[in-house]
Amino acid sequence: MSPDARQPPAHGNTSFESCVVPYLDAAYNLARWLARDDADAQDVVQESMLRALRYFNSFRGDDARVWLLAIVRNTFYSLRSKATSGATHETFDDDVHVLVDEQPSPEARVLLSFDIQALQAALENLPPPLREVIVLRELEECSYKEIAAITGQKIGTVMSRLARARERLKAELSHSFIHEARRHDV
Repeated sequence: MSPDARQPPAHGNTSFESCVVPYLDAAYNLARWLARDDADAQDVVQESMLRALRYFNSFRGDDARVWLLAIVRNTFYSLRSKATSGATHETFDDDVHVLVDEQPSPEARVLLSFDIQALQAALENLPPPLREVIVLRELEECSYKEIAAITGQKIGTVMSRLARARERLKAELSHSFIHEARRHDV
């Protein structure tokens, strides 16, 4: 047997663990924002990791994070389409939300937890294509190119969706802020 024949495959379990497992938190974060439920997100990540392990030999050594996040995204949509076959599309509620205060005063600390909840609610109210690009860009800090690779969209589409997502969040949070200030006679 030649020395090369004894070498483990290029993408064995050790390589999988060192290349992919470090991005498990990012995978869960994306799955959580897409699924909007902890248990569903865990299911998506579990299925995604199984798929990633199963197809790891097709990974060509590019960006493992982008590769895994693309699998998470595709797994979410695959599982969702199976679960909602024939179901109607959800409607999006434009409830009032409060703008997050970046440096709260002592008086505002009580309101800060509400502000974070309002931002989370505003994110959850975004349509899935807008929510996924803003989560990937702002929370996972992916580049436009990485988001395009993850979502299978052109960079121009990613940029357009990101702009629309930011505008929608800004409008919802601004409207909420005005409404909340009037409510408290500020």
